[in-house]
Amino acid sequence: MKFSQVNRNEPVSLHHQVAAEIRRAIADGEAAEGERLPPAVDLAAVLEVNKNTVIRALHILRDEGVLDFTRGRGIRVVGTPARSALLTKINELVLLAREQGYRKDELASMILSVQ
Repeated sequence: MKFSQVNRNEPVSLHHQVAAEIRRAIADGEAAEGERLPPAVDLAAVLEVNKNTVIRALHILRDEGVLDFTRGRGIRVVGTPARSALLTKINELVLLAREQGYRKDELASMILSVQ
């Protein structure tokens, strides 16, 4: 996987820059679905950041549905950035529905009624 160096002068946090680099690599086909990523310590060395910064970025991508962590099997690509964007929007919708007092079953019913 090829990465650009993170820019410490940008207002975007380092872990978000690292997540963006990994997301871009997956979108460009450098890591396909089912492939394992290099260990966090190796990614940190390539990107010249702390291992904890990489781990934080990997957790963001896991929460987006792009990566999966399995003990003994490493970190695998399980989704695409497009799927990640969709899951992010779904999570935002669920949160908005909860804030408005709707239950999940009510939200699901509303979604099913949309054509």
